[in-house]
Amino acid sequence: MAIDHRELYSSRSTELESVGPIRGFFRELAFQDWLVFGFLVILNLAAYSTPESPERTQSLHRVFSLLVFLTATLVVVRGGLLKHGFFAPLLYRLAIYGTVQLSYFFLGELLPLVNTTTLDGELYHLDTLLFGFEPAIALDSVVTPITTEWFAFFYFSYFFLLAIHVIPILMLSKNARLLGEFALGMLLVFCIGHTVYMLVPGFGPYKAMAGHFQHELPHGMWMDMVLSTVATGGAQMDIFPSLHTATPTFIAMFSFRHRNKLPFKYTWPVVVFFAVNIIIATMFLRWHYIIDVVAGLTLATLAVLLSTRLTRIEAGRRFRLATENWPTFFKSPRRSTRTAELARS
Repeated sequence: MAIDHRELYSSRSTELESVGPIRGFFRELAFQDWLVFGFLVILNLAAYSTPESPERTQSLHRVFSLLVFLTATLVVVRGGLLKHGFFAPLLYRLAIYGTVQLSYFFLGELLPLVNTTTLDGELYHLDTLLFGFEPAIALDSVVTPITTEWFAFFYFSYFFLLAIHVIPILMLSKNARLLGEFALGMLLVFCIGHTVYMLVPGFGPYKAMAGHFQHELPHGMWMDMVLSTVATGGAQMDIFPSLHTATPTFIAMFSFRHRNKLPFKYTWPVVVFFAVNIIIATMFLRWHYIIDVVAGLTLATLAVLLSTRLTRIEAGRRFRLATENWPTFFKSPRRSTRTAELARS
């Protein structure tokens, strides 16, 4: 039997309007909205709880500006005040995903304020207790200009791996389920990872265990690029969990899960290869302990499981509400119908 989707959406829209603007606004909020809002509230509380100092004031201004931007965007987009087919979806993506990514660059100043101690000794002890060795020390014997450049290249490729997945999927994907699953998974990785950084601070083997290594990591084009990037944009005390492990692993698992779709049908083996080398690079280049890597793998697995389950739940809820999880660029009635069909699948 044919279903008139226009009539279906019209009746549901009337029903939604009857609940009132405030209740309707909160019904529009998705899992990722609450996740990012909660994460930014945690950052603000963490900054506020630190002793008075110029660094505290600056950190508080920075993280509070992110929270204000997110809240204002949710009000105008989820509240239906901005409905432009390009600017509403773009603003929403900048507020939800952009604020989380930008928060990383504020951690370099915030982390030492929140936790003045480091747990490098405890993390090293866990490595030797649980695994019987420290990979960074074990790999010291194979340090050469060639091996260093190899792993420095893959370590740096992390940023390209992120960009070639995040930008096309967030900006171009027409598959509501795929977009929701990927974006929520990535947000879970970063929000949880950045929060745990404040609880388990450390510098990594390169600094905490500098006297244990017999070979210096030789300079080279890729190694110098890594060192420059870490020095200028790194958070310095961001080792547990290893997001250089969690993020590529999540992308690899996501690509494998969707290997029946393009382009993942062809790209998933390449992504897996890069992910494995990036993970090894984190230990070879002495940034991470193996326990950081294990925590990163655990976080990636958790993100896959939660994003899959929560996106399915959200899709069903969105179908009942006749609304979108992620605002669509230049939405058309036909695409809205397709979104509803995907929600039911």
